[in-house]
Order: sequence, then structure tokens, then C-alpha cells
Amino acid sequence: MGSMFRSEEVALVQLFLPTAAAYTCVSRLGELGLVEFRDLNASVSAFQRRFVVDVRRCEELEKTFTFLQEEVRRAGLVLPTPEGRLPAPPPRDLLRIQEETERLAQELRDVRGNQQALRVQLHQLQLHAAVLGQGHGPQLAAAHTYGASERTPLLQAPGGPHQDLRVNFVAGAVEPHKAPALERLLWRACRGFLIASFRELEQPLEHPVTGEPATWMTFLISYWGEQIGQKIRKITDCFHCHVFPFLEQEEARHVALQQLQQQSQELREVLGETERFLSQVLGRVQQLLPPAQGQVRKMKAVYLALNQCSVSTTHKCLIAEAWCATRDLPALQEALRDSSTEEGVSAVAHRIPSRDMPPTLIRTNRFTASFQGIVDAYGVGRYQEVNPAPYTIITFPFLFAVMFGDVGHGLLMFLFALAMVLAENRPAVKAAQNEIWQTFFGGRYLLLLMGLFSVYTGFIYNECFSRASSIFPSGWSVAAMANQSGWSDAFLAQHTMLTLDPNVTGVFLGPYPFGIDPIWSLAANHLSFLNSFKMKMSVILGVVHMAFGVVLGVFNHMHFGQRHRLLLETLPELTFLLGLFGYLVFLVIYKWLRVSATRAASAPSILIHFINMFLFSHSPTNQPLYPRQEVVQAMLVVLALAMVPVLLLGTTPTGRKVGPGPPLSGASLTPHFLVSWPGGRRGPSWLGHKAGLLGLPDSSVNGWGSDEEKAGGLEAEQEAELVPSEVFMHQAIHTIEFCLGCVSNTASYLRLWALSLAHAQLSEVLWAMVMRMGLGLGREVGVAAVALVPIFAAFAVMTVAILLVMEGLSAFLHALRLHWVEFQNKFYSGTGYKLSPFTFAAADD
Repeated sequence: MGSMFRSEEVALVQLFLPTAAAYTCVSRLGELGLVEFRDLNASVSAFQRRFVVDVRRCEELEKTFTFLQEEVRRAGLVLPTPEGRLPAPPPRDLLRIQEETERLAQELRDVRGNQQALRVQLHQLQLHAAVLGQGHGPQLAAAHTYGASERTPLLQAPGGPHQDLRVNFVAGAVEPHKAPALERLLWRACRGFLIASFRELEQPLEHPVTGEPATWMTFLISYWGEQIGQKIRKITDCFHCHVFPFLEQEEARHVALQQLQQQSQELREVLGETERFLSQVLGRVQQLLPPAQGQVRKMKAVYLALNQCSVSTTHKCLIAEAWCATRDLPALQEALRDSSTEEGVSAVAHRIPSRDMPPTLIRTNRFTASFQGIVDAYGVGRYQEVNPAPYTIITFPFLFAVMFGDVGHGLLMFLFALAMVLAENRPAVKAAQNEIWQTFFGGRYLLLLMGLFSVYTGFIYNECFSRASSIFPSGWSVAAMANQSGWSDAFLAQHTMLTLDPNVTGVFLGPYPFGIDPIWSLAANHLSFLNSFKMKMSVILGVVHMAFGVVLGVFNHMHFGQRHRLLLETLPELTFLLGLFGYLVFLVIYKWLRVSATRAASAPSILIHFINMFLFSHSPTNQPLYPRQEVVQAMLVVLALAMVPVLLLGTTPTGRKVGPGPPLSGASLTPHFLVSWPGGRRGPSWLGHKAGLLGLPDSSVNGWGSDEEKAGGLEAEQEAELVPSEVFMHQAIHTIEFCLGCVSNTASYLRLWALSLAHAQLSEVLWAMVMRMGLGLGREVGVAAVALVPIFAAFAVMTVAILLVMEGLSAFLHALRLHWVEFQNKFYSGTGYKLSPFTFAAADD
């Protein structure tokens, strides 16, 4: 089989990398993405590994890159995408990158610091100028000259204690939300021995740190006495007020204000030059940062991979182990040879045996990636297990379409997906960061097939936005019913929908060529007919789908050499499933073929027959469908029940442990240990052929020395004992799960019927509420055709929002559940792990 139907063969490879060429070899492997390294130093701390110093240097550089990136983003600039794929730089270039980066970072810190200091200084000058220009002085002077409070005595005693006190001023600015609290605290602390004036600036000033406009409240406080002044200064310091000197004379304040404005103008010029120089530095950062980031990420990845290698006893080479696809082994050998040629010693790769289960490798493309993602969401398959993804390409969209069948809705979904497929190569589409868009774009081919299959099932249901279409002439003639029933005009006026009765002679002329006859949409028994049809169709599809899943398990047993499981597991499962629920499908099809419309009223009930089958009983009112039906049903139930102990005890081994999974395929494999299956069969093993080298003779393996043994050679082969009770418990759980699952899963497939019915009825309700009522109201009022545009717009919006998004999501989730639990669980373990090759793809992105 191809790699899409079963995971590729993966081999464990041992790499001998000369110390001088190890970095170059691993770097080349990262560009190709061929191998997944195994950690040979799992017991060694990360701080004790060979290349930990180099990793730390790369991490320090990444911190510097983060600082530079934040500065570029702070300036509102965007880092350009690096052109092409840059290789990992040689180790000697790391010092050059570090020096250039540190020099730029220090220069940027200095320029930013100067810019910040200039902004703070300019802000102080602007606040000082605003305080001097607010006009507190004349009013306070008037207050000192003419203002008199109720507590101020009219006559001051000559030679009193306050005759030598002079009025002092404290001026400054404070944030508006602090001004009320500051004013209250000043009044209470100074006991009213001050006069304070607060005014808000008319124009906001730019904040020196954030750059956003901020409003300020200026104040001017006059007081008497040194102690009062100390209190005022302490309070203003606590509120982080900006305090400035305030001159009493108006002319002196005017001169000071002119000087402040001149200094502000000079600072603006210096600040402009600083910002222009900052833009030049940021331009150099934009040129240096994108390629340097990618190169350092690659260099760090190389050193992390080298830390997983072990060192030979002679310290002349590094030894690594990696998983690699068998078909990529020649490319691996060629890459190692090309990377190590300059050093004079060629790197070597050997294929070695392993007891561990290899990773699963399934190559995908744009089309198959979304379907493989659905399969892997349940769990990654074991190594070389049957891959359900090729069958999912057909079964998943079809199950969705059964629940979502409508030509109009499916066509909208198909066109939406087709637009994404046609625009998939545009850079703007790929670079979109919206998560919802990325979800839809990643599953564009899945949506394409879901829409296409929905159009197909919509033609079968004969529904297009819940309306039936007459593509072919109808196979029913209502005229015969009208002639034989004697309906009057009054009866027809009261009954807009009539019940179709095929027993009337001349009514049914023949089957409709494709799908459901459109006349059923006008019949009163339309819902009853569709309920019966879709419910039985769901059961048939469900049993076929589950049986197909059990049959796929046959390929696993054949591939892994477990042929005894065909008789002891697959055959009992098929017998149990088909003997009970396959027989139900047989009853449905048999009744369709054998019972005519004339016998429909007295036709036996399949449901009652199926219930009596398990009860071993008989209903006198329910006639059998065929002779000796009770005997056949009793034999099927007994046969199905007899399969339960076979499932429970048939595949239990007799005391030896089976290898961790199925063996490697191919003629180059040999089993390296035996297990005791019934009949003395050999059990599976992950051990590959020791001589399976990359074009090298067998003697090269037999000559392994201490280095190879240190790198992870196989331990002494042992036969692990297995506890029989654990195996029996595992098999009991599997048997119970399968038997009960056949019942519950068959009932679970009825969701195909339920969701399809709900979608059709919701479409009908939406059409009746929006289109029918809107058009009827338009005819009554007599509006123009342009006025009907809102009606069509409302119908389109509600169709997309409710039927396509909500109903589509519901059908998608139900199809997902059916595929995982009812189908995939029959043969798919989902206990494997993916092959994660060492690659620089993330660093390039």
C-alpha cells in the first residue's frame, strides 16, 4: 500500500559525526527535515551537556532581539520578511552577530534615553510656562489687598507678632484627579493660613513617556510663615506635584515666560534631531534583525540537537540516533557525505535494530492535510497501522451532507471554499492573522467536499433553500385521486395540502428518475414519508459504516502477521454486528422489496419483530415477513451471544508478552525474540535486520566497538513476563465495549435522521417567516420591487448565520463524533506518536 493508506516504514539510524563537522552535518539535516533525533543524554541535566554554553549565548541573543523587536514595534514600524531561506551560520559568525546586535542595542538604549530625557525636560518647560501664563497672580494680589474673611480682625494691633511676615508663593502643576484631595489636605494641614488657586490648562500637553495628550491642573499658593511653607512643600511632594519658582512682579514673570518659550523651541529642535537619528538606528535594526533572528534560531536548534548526542570514548566524533523514513535513507547518507567532505572525514549512518515502537509518518499535501488532521485529532495511529484518512475523504463529507442536504446551502458552502482554494497562493491570504479565518482556510478542501456532497444529497432530498424543484416530470397524478374522491371546490379551498395515497388506481405512475418526487413537498403526509425514509437510511448507513471499520481491521492483522486474530477477533465481531444489526438492515430492505402499497396498512412492524427477536417471543398481531422467521431470528441471537466468549478468551496469550506492536514490514526483517501465542506462533517485534545498512556490508555491523555500544546498542534480548490477569482484563474491556458499542452506535447513527430533519424544518420555517410573509406583505401594500431588497437581505443574512454557520457547525460536530467513535474506534488504536523531524521550517517562518 502507499504511504497514504499506511504509515511509511521508519528505521532507527545511528549517525557517527566527526567533531569538526558535527555542526555542519546537523545544520544540513535541519534544512532537509529528514530525521527525528533521540536523546541519548536523558539522564544528564541540561546544564551539564556539552554545548550548554553555546545555547546560553543564543538565548542571550534572543533576549536582545526581543528588546530590539519591541523598540521597532513601539516606533510603529514593521519588520520585513527575510528574503529567501538563510542557512544556519557557522559558529564563528555567532560572535559577529552578537557584536553587531549588542552595538545596535546599546546605541538604541542611549538614543532612547536621550530622547526620553529631552521629552521630560521639554515637558517641564511647558508646564512651567503654563503656570506662569495662567494668570493666578492678579487675582491672588487682589485677594491679598482687598480680600477679608469673617475671622480676620478689622484692626491689627500695632507691633503684633505677624508684623514682619511677608507673603510667599508656591506654584506648580498637578494631575486633575489629585487636585481636590490636594486642596483639602492643604486647607486642613495649614488651618487656613494660605490662599490657593487651581486652574485647568486649556490645551492638554503630551505625556513624556506615553506620548498621549494629558490635562494638567495648575495651582498658585500664597502663605505666611516658614513653617507653613515647609508643610506645603511636603504635601506637594507627596502628591508628586511639579513645583516651579514664581516671581511676584508681572514684568519679571513676562521675561521668564519668554525665556521658557525660547528654551522650549531650542529643545524641540534638539529633540527633532534626536528622533531623526533614532529613525536611522531603527532602520538599521530593521535590516539586521529579521535575518539574524532566523540564523540564531537555527543555530540554537543545532546546538540543542547536538546536546542529544553522546560523545565517543576518543572524543573524536559525536554519536547520534535518529528515526528516518526508509525512503529517505539515501538522501540522508548523501547529505552527511556532502556536509563532512571539507573536514576530510566522512560522517557515517548505520541502520540499527530497536525494541521501541517507531513513530508514525504519513506524508500529506494541501488536500489531504485537513482530513489527516481529523484522524489525528482522535489519536495518532500506531506504526504502520491502517490509516483511515483516505476513506475519511469520502465518508466524512458524505455523513455531513446527509445531515446538511440542501442544494442552495451546499452551493454557498462550496463557493466559499472554492474562493479560498483559488486564492490560496496569495500572500495576503496566507498572512492573515485572524484565528477564525485561519481555521476556515486550513480546512478549505474539507469545506469544498462538504459543500459538494451537500449539493448531491440536496438533489436526492430535492431541496433548495427548503423548496422542491421539478427537474423531471412527477411520477404521481393527483387527477386520479380527485376523480375518485369527489372533492368539491369548497373542500379544496379549505385543504391546501392533500394526502398522497398510492393505493388509489392511477395515482402512482412510476418512480421519479433521481431523488424524491417534488410532489411530496405539497403533500400533507410529507413529514411522515421523510421520517420513515431518513430513519431507515440512517440505520443502513450506520451498519455499513461500522462493518467497514471492522473489515479494515483485517488489513492490520494480515500486515502484522496476526492471522489468528482473523478467526478469534474479526470473525466474531462481524458475526455479532451483522447477525443482529445487519439482520435489521436486511428486514428494512426486504420489506421495501416485498411489501407493496396495497399491503401497507397490514404490513408487519420491523421494530416489533426486532424486539421479539431478543425476547424470543411472538406477537399474534404482527405477521412474519417470511416463513420460519422466528427460527432464523433465534439462531442469529444465539450465534451472536456465542461470539462473546470467543471475543473474551480467544486472543488471550498463554503467558508470554507480545512485542510492543506490529513488526517492520519488508523482507529485511527478522524476529529477534519469540512469544508464546496459541499454537507456538512467533510474536511481533520491532527489531529490524542488523545488516540493513545504507549500502554497506554486514561485516560493518559486526565490527561495532565500544563507541557503538555506548551510543545505545540493544540490551540482552529478554522475554518479558506478562501478567495474564492484565491481559484478560484488557480483553474483557474490549469485548464489553464492542458489544455495547454496537447497540449504542447503531442508535447514534439516528442523529443523521434527526439533524437532517431539523435542518429541513428550520429551512422551511425561515422561508415562511421571511420570504413568504415579506412577499405577502409587499403584495398587500403594493410596494415597488426595490423595497423588497431588505427582505432578501434579511433572508440571506439569516440563512448564512443560522443554517450555514450554526447548523453547519452542529452537523460537523456530529459527523466528527460518528467518524471517531462509531467508525474509527473499530480498528484504529490511536496510541502512536508522530514522527517530528528536526527541521528549520519554524525558524524560516
